[in-house]
Amino acid sequence: MSPGGFLKRHYLLAGLFAVLVPLGVLLVVQLIWLLRLEKAQAIAHDAALDSFLGTVSTKVEYFYRETAERSLNLPASLFTQQRIEKAAYYWKQRPAKGAKRLFLVDLTHEDFGNFLAFDAEAGKLYSPAASDESLAMVLAANPLHMLNLRQRGMDFASLTVDEHVTDYRIIMNPILDDGGRVVGLAGMILDEDFFRSKLLPSVITSTLAKYLPAAPDGELAVSVRDRAGTVVVHVGDPHGRTVAARARLGFVFTDWEMALYNPHATPRQWARAGFVFNASLAGLLATALIGGVALALRVADRAVKLSTMKSDFVSNVSHELRTPVASIRVFGELLRLGRASDPEKVREYGEHIEGESRRLTRLIDNILDFSRIESGRKEYEFAKADVREVVDGVIRSFEVPMAARDVKITLDENSGPLPPVRMDADAIAQAFQNLLDNAVKYSGGSKEVHVSLSADNGAVMIAVRDRGIGIAAEEQRKIFERFHRVGTGLVHDVKGSGLGLSIVHHIVAAHGGEVLVDSAPGTGSTFTMRLPIAGGVA
Repeated sequence: MSPGGFLKRHYLLAGLFAVLVPLGVLLVVQLIWLLRLEKAQAIAHDAALDSFLGTVSTKVEYFYRETAERSLNLPASLFTQQRIEKAAYYWKQRPAKGAKRLFLVDLTHEDFGNFLAFDAEAGKLYSPAASDESLAMVLAANPLHMLNLRQRGMDFASLTVDEHVTDYRIIMNPILDDGGRVVGLAGMILDEDFFRSKLLPSVITSTLAKYLPAAPDGELAVSVRDRAGTVVVHVGDPHGRTVAARARLGFVFTDWEMALYNPHATPRQWARAGFVFNASLAGLLATALIGGVALALRVADRAVKLSTMKSDFVSNVSHELRTPVASIRVFGELLRLGRASDPEKVREYGEHIEGESRRLTRLIDNILDFSRIESGRKEYEFAKADVREVVDGVIRSFEVPMAARDVKITLDENSGPLPPVRMDADAIAQAFQNLLDNAVKYSGGSKEVHVSLSADNGAVMIAVRDRGIGIAAEEQRKIFERFHRVGTGLVHDVKGSGLGLSIVHHIVAAHGGEVLVDSAPGTGSTFTMRLPIAGGVA
């Protein structure tokens, strides 16, 4: 095999090799660099500690922003179209984690707004009684309320936080109409117990594991103090350690302060942790890159195969078109030249011309239908029809060409009456024609094709059986793919477009049915179209 042929047949492996070699060199260079970095003594771990506290604050902010944006983004139409009660259903479907109370203010009618709170257990809105909580709602909503009274709009809605009453910290989202006018607001009162006992410890623990993975358990300590200086959250034991970094939370609970205490880890341990982390990350990225390249090359390989199949399709279709056209031309010339004076001979030539015309029409219909299917423009006209009438009509159209080829098509007449099927009769006829055409083509030395009709389990079955060369089991999963043709010698010698079974599968699937195959090499094949009696459409 020539080098060019080898590359064409093995370009997938060649492509992977071309990627792996430079990638391997890159990884080795990076590993050397990381090993040198590990030996360095001066690591700016103070920056990492500050980054840790900033990340904790960012994660807390992200949690509450995500929760608020999911729960407080109510449609303006609830307020402008007086459908405010729908908010209860909305909140019931999207509970706000970390919120002690959800509430809204309708500013479309009443001068001072209509305050409604959400009862999560009852799943409905109610007017809250006078209390510290309701007063906190009023105070928090007052700035947005004033905007509404002054008829001033906003360019865009953004979350606001009110912490004037520290026992009732509130996140609010203004609801704007199309003109930017505030028509209402939705708010959530934060659950301090949830924040203190669940969210903050979870965020601190997960961030510690990510940013300082080399530190042993208990080596690090973090504490959080409230406005009064009382420790409300602590992870690890800060006793006997000095504070390495301090920071306040940045979105909610902004009067709470976090402190990170110096770990006992040495700079060398920090370097080792950085080395392991970076080496692992490089390995994961390399694996992802190799997988991506392999996938891309596989897609390219499939595209090349599809291109080859299309080329074979053009060649086969050209042959399929030339054969009936040549026959029509020959018999037409014979008639034109008066070579057939006997009426019986004229009728015979006319039948040949008609048969070849039908064959040519079927091929053109398949090509056109394939084009419509590929572009998504294939449409069906469903109506109740008798399957037997469709089958009889197709078999009659095959009588003349099959008689010339000494092929006998038999129809099982003992199936009894069949229920009508809601279908596109022309499309089912085309699918049946394709099955018959395939059965005749691939019958080999056998000259008989058997057709049977039956009804069972709410479906009508049309079965076409031949005693030809058959299909191997591994090929049966592929025969309904476009352009696919079985690669064995006996089958490949028969010309065809590779579209017939693909079109059959699409037509039957559009009717809510399925195409079944029963075949083995040397024993023939049976293709069965199973059509639901109720049809595939409403």
